Amino acid sequence: MDESGFYTGKGDRGTTTRLGESRRVGKDSALIEVVGALDEATAAIGVARAHAQSPMLQEELLTVQRHLYRLLSHLSATPEKRSTYPSLSGEDVAWLEALIAGIERQLPPLKDFVLPGDSVSSAAFHMARTIVRRAERRLVAFFRLEPGLGEDSLAYVNRLSSLMFVAALSEDYEDGHAPTLSRG
Repeated sequence: MDESGFYTGKGDRGTTTRLGESRRVGKDSALIEVVGALDEATAAIGVARAHAQSPMLQEELLTVQRHLYRLLSHLSATPEKRSTYPSLSGEDVAWLEALIAGIERQLPPLKDFVLPGDSVSSAAFHMARTIVRRAERRLVAFFRLEPGLGEDSLAYVNRLSSLMFVAALSEDYEDGHAPTLSRG
């Protein structure tokens, strides 16, 4: 089999490697599950960014995606090499919380659950929110297996779903729609 710049064929038997290790791990391991879920989340955030009407959201979501790639590298590294790949910090969580608060201040209070789908951009944010929640569940499971990864990463991913929610609401209002509530 010839190697390409885009594939090696080394994973054809269902294994891959961690950063800093030559021993192979199964692609169905908890590590690969969380890495895959976070990869899905960053792709979904990319779709939301592409549809976002707000230039501010477009810009800030790039930072979010870069934060997630930093987390992906940290998680993918072996415990011995993990310090080479710094994770998310309390400053990253504080930055995300400030971003959420800034968007939230511009929104009217909600009285009920929201049904996604009032605009393409808000629907993309709602989809990203659910994918981020799945990634969070996988991250929690992985933290139980490999402790010492840092509480800030968990807090960041937890807050990230809140960002996706307020961004969805903001996009609806930007598009001239009040969100459709679950009790019509």
